[in-house]
Amino acid sequence: MFEKHRQKALEAKMEQNQSKFNQIKKPTNVLFNIILSILSLLSVIPFIFVIIISFTDENTLAMNGYRFIPEKFSLYAYQYIVSAGENIIRSYGVTILVTVLGTLLGLLLTGTYAYALSRKTYAFKKFFTTMITIPMLFSGGMIANYLIVTKVLMLKDTIWALILPLCLNSFNIIVLRTFFKTSIPDAVVESAKIDGASEWRLFFQIVIPMALPGLATIGLFLTLGYWNDWFNAMMYMDSKKWVPLQYLLIQIESSMDWLASNKSMMGVDGIQAAANLPKETIKMAIVVISTLPIIFAYPFFQRYFVNGLTVGAVKE
Repeated sequence: MFEKHRQKALEAKMEQNQSKFNQIKKPTNVLFNIILSILSLLSVIPFIFVIIISFTDENTLAMNGYRFIPEKFSLYAYQYIVSAGENIIRSYGVTILVTVLGTLLGLLLTGTYAYALSRKTYAFKKFFTTMITIPMLFSGGMIANYLIVTKVLMLKDTIWALILPLCLNSFNIIVLRTFFKTSIPDAVVESAKIDGASEWRLFFQIVIPMALPGLATIGLFLTLGYWNDWFNAMMYMDSKKWVPLQYLLIQIESSMDWLASNKSMMGVDGIQAAANLPKETIKMAIVVISTLPIIFAYPFFQRYFVNGLTVGAVKE
């Protein structure tokens, strides 16, 4: 009896010591909060500074340099971009369409591929794992990609030239395969098959609801990739019909740089027009226009994104 009481006392003391070591003292907690607040401000302040510069008058910026509180505000940089009018609206629509379609198609292809590789009973798992590993190590190069997209697939000047090259990625497949392995128990899959569920029903009604954090993580990667892509448009688009926003903004900036470099060739009017161009502020305005939609979209992904990255780190 005495031995049992002694054992319980030792266990209680050990738990007390563990809880004592696991607690953070109040001064330490305050210090950590201050440090994390400073780091957060250091991450946010540069973007706020970019927004302020985009609303600064170009002449004031040239005279006084970069300031958090400019002497004169101006919307000329945004007016110059919006002067493209129909082109800006069309390019925004193209970018949104490509991002939505590409993300959905990429999730479907990546999800089905990764789920098949995550199942131990899949007979061709080794072969298809090798198939996704090779592109991570070797690439056919830009010329081979261009010839396949334009000559073999005949996708030049079509919206699919902006979607298909980015929708499947070896890294995304490996990440999602690992997520399926660690988060989808074999017992759940076997139970569904015993109940008569088909593979498609099993995937869409059981696997996907359980894999939302992993799918949201890959969805965020795909969304960022499609939204920021301009290289495929430069490679495969000759007409203006399917020019995305990022590539249009690059064209506007390139046109301004060309005017500034060749103003002497255009006479007095050309020199005066080049002098009035918002060279610095328009660059900041381009950053704001191309970044804000993603910033507003990120909070919707954040909860699943964190879970998707941390799943499997600690398993009971």
